[in-house]
Amino acid sequence: MKLIPQLALIIVLALSPWGCAVNPVTGKSELSLISENQELAIGREQYVPTQQIQGGQYSVDPELTRYVNTVGQRLAAVSDRALPYEFVVLNNSIPNAWALPGGKIAITRGLLLELNNEAELAAVVAHEIVHAAARHGAQTINRNILMQGVLLAATLSTSDSEYSNYIMGAATLGTRLVTQKYGRSAELEADYYGMQYMARAGYNPRAAVALQKTFVRLSEDRKTNWLEGLFASHPPSEERVNRNLRTVAELTIDGEYAEDRFQRNLAYLRSKQPAYKSFEDARKNIANNEYQLAHASLDQAIRLEPKEAQFYALNGDLYRAQKKYLEAQQQYNKAMQRDAGWYQIYLGRGLNYVRQNRYNLAKADLEKSNSLVPTAIAMNELGKIALDSGRRSQAKEYFQAASTAKGEVGQEATLAFMKLDIAENPGRYVASQLFLNEDNGVQIQLTNRSPFNLGEVTIVLVRDRGGSSIQIIRSLAPSRRILLNTGVKVSAAQELSEYSVFIKSVAVL
Repeated sequence: MKLIPQLALIIVLALSPWGCAVNPVTGKSELSLISENQELAIGREQYVPTQQIQGGQYSVDPELTRYVNTVGQRLAAVSDRALPYEFVVLNNSIPNAWALPGGKIAITRGLLLELNNEAELAAVVAHEIVHAAARHGAQTINRNILMQGVLLAATLSTSDSEYSNYIMGAATLGTRLVTQKYGRSAELEADYYGMQYMARAGYNPRAAVALQKTFVRLSEDRKTNWLEGLFASHPPSEERVNRNLRTVAELTIDGEYAEDRFQRNLAYLRSKQPAYKSFEDARKNIANNEYQLAHASLDQAIRLEPKEAQFYALNGDLYRAQKKYLEAQQQYNKAMQRDAGWYQIYLGRGLNYVRQNRYNLAKADLEKSNSLVPTAIAMNELGKIALDSGRRSQAKEYFQAASTAKGEVGQEATLAFMKLDIAENPGRYVASQLFLNEDNGVQIQLTNRSPFNLGEVTIVLVRDRGGSSIQIIRSLAPSRRILLNTGVKVSAAQELSEYSVFIKSVAVL
């Protein structure tokens, strides 16, 4: 679809009776290009993939998630919009919280550790509830439609995993939504109404002021993990602090902080922080190619917290990088025993099976990984497995999907796809054009538009009145252009229109 028809459609939507809606939180009339059912569907479909990309759920201490959900549901009950709210804790050290359309909300264990009491947790969660209730995510989609005609699902990453740059397809949509910076008005609305929700639910809204002051201080320190996480989409400011102070003055302050209850529920996670510190150290060691130090850090992490699947999965990745495939498999299996729901474990183990030529097992793991979060890495390997077993059309589909990725994997998949496709569609890669020389002799210009050295190229010259001739070229280098004499002559230039040429077959050297 071209841009002008898209803009026309947007104008029609904007002027139609259902192109506007009343914001259930602010009461303002706003442009709405997506329905509530579409909004709910986006949140529902993107919730799990977005969690997966950012470490999956923190499952070691399920009581912590139940606690966060209890706080979330307490606030959701007093919100201005009834939605199917859900609240999860992400297994990620970067302090962050986000909301998808439809009330799908997440907070990282990294952010939980930075909070001091339940009221501060309520401030974070209430803020995200407002983003969902006030349709701020849907408004982001509206802006993308107006600016671009479509909501582009760019490949984005919020993880340091080696796989994260290869997330592809619709799975990137949720990540795009939760990493885009909210506008000033959206942040001020989320602060104001979030504090209203806190007061309604029995929390002291002063905690929101204290928390925002902390965020401003941390942003001035420019701590990397905060800038990568919460501050990327929720920039703090003195203006927000001052607005929050004015909001507090409007509210009756008799709510609770619930510090003791919060600390009891965070006690287990806090006790395991040395393990996660060792885990982060291992990641840094791997980035610096210090594999022995990385193993030592991971061994320490596992000793301190033997229930964490991420530790074993990273150990498996490390052994695989060292071509110690049996040791890697043992680590992946241990990770799987602890968390059979995270895509990176299946992806890592699948790649490890490929290295051992255990293709049936690799195929099962890579397909499972793709069912959770599709990646170009898995697609590319599945393409190789399909090609090895003679399933050329399926291999082409996998390679074509993987070719959309950037970097080495995308380039490799592109070449693999083209090598298969050129045999079926040689005319896409070898351009042909007819010319007349000064003696009215018919000539064929050939151009190799592929990146391959071509061997035998078969060209067919056809005349409308009947008859054809075949010529064979023995070699044609990439980007090479040659001119062939066909031996055919015409009496007038107009007769050239009676001839056509097509590429029958090519061979890649």
